[in-house]
Amino acid sequence: MEDLEHSLYIVELFNKIFAKPLAWILSLFGIQIKNPEHFIPNTVVMCIIAATALIIFFFIASKKLQLVPSKIQSFLELLYKAFENQLIEIIGQQGSQYVPLVATIGIFIFTSNLLGLIPGLMSPTSNLNVTAACALVVFVYYHWQGVKSQGILKYLKHFFGPIPFLAPLMLPIEIISHFSRVVSLSIRLFGNIFAEELLIVVMISIIPFFLPLPFMAVAIFTAFIQAFVFVMLTCIYLAGAVAQEEEH
Repeated sequence: MEDLEHSLYIVELFNKIFAKPLAWILSLFGIQIKNPEHFIPNTVVMCIIAATALIIFFFIASKKLQLVPSKIQSFLELLYKAFENQLIEIIGQQGSQYVPLVATIGIFIFTSNLLGLIPGLMSPTSNLNVTAACALVVFVYYHWQGVKSQGILKYLKHFFGPIPFLAPLMLPIEIISHFSRVVSLSIRLFGNIFAEELLIVVMISIIPFFLPLPFMAVAIFTAFIQAFVFVMLTCIYLAGAVAQEEEH
């Protein structure tokens, strides 16, 4: 995995500008850095680039909203509606309240997936730490929404199953099932993006001009599919957490 990350000039520049000041700030909290001149990893820099690009884009795009929407505003409204419709279809009318988190994580993953297609950059989602972090955000969020929707006692009751004497068996099964969602979400996304990025690197090393182009085209499609699958599973997990209130 490190082979894909060793020669990113922008990371070297980022460390040159920010590493020492950040190391000094961390030292104030008693955190000592072994290499204060170059300790910010490539993945962190790529996540910062993806997040900053999205913040700037949406800030500029939403600055001049009009009653008669421009092309960018129409695109953003269509994008919002797509997430909202997906949530409503799976969860119900109350699904629209979850659009901010689901849309944010979906757009971030899609942008991160595409970042590796830009020369000199890499996809943050080709690193398991990033995909695991996204999966953990979803894990914490849907449990929090479940507790918020049903109350902590009623929500926890679902982990014991409907039959009391089977509760000792159901509880560990439910716990393993929920933690396996984190593993599934993170490894699926990481495996696909890392594999396609590695393939493109190999193709570029063989013939740097035309041979990688078909693989890069497929990578764009894969970037969308992986983001869509992640969002779809997030919606399903949210539905399971909050919709049980109506079932009982």
